[in-house]
Amino acid sequence: MTNRNKTKGSAWERAIVDALHAAGWPFAERRIAGAAKDRGDIAGVPGVVIEAKNTASRNLAAWVDETEVERINDGAWLGVVWHKRTGRAAAVDGYVTMTGRQFLALLGQALDVQPPLPAEDGEAA
Repeated sequence: MTNRNKTKGSAWERAIVDALHAAGWPFAERRIAGAAKDRGDIAGVPGVVIEAKNTASRNLAAWVDETEVERINDGAWLGVVWHKRTGRAAAVDGYVTMTGRQFLALLGQALDVQPPLPAEDGEAA
């Protein structure tokens, strides 16, 4: 990664942390890179892995797959990709991408219900 890309990525991570702080998550912080088992870019939101992306090209499938590995590494129940929206600087204007399975888990938490989740691809229902 070039220095310019690293600078852009770091700025986006700081923007996400600032947005989380403003929303009432005071312990949100950037993770130190380089761990043997990646656990996402943002820490401090219990049970949630956040992978930050600030790039013009989008590869949602690879990003979501990467985040799922990080979610498992962290033992978290939710993993999301928070990516920058072209032409918008604020994290609150960015996009958050997750699988339908993760979205159902999020809804279950929000509504305090735990519906049975459908089987993963290739699994018997």
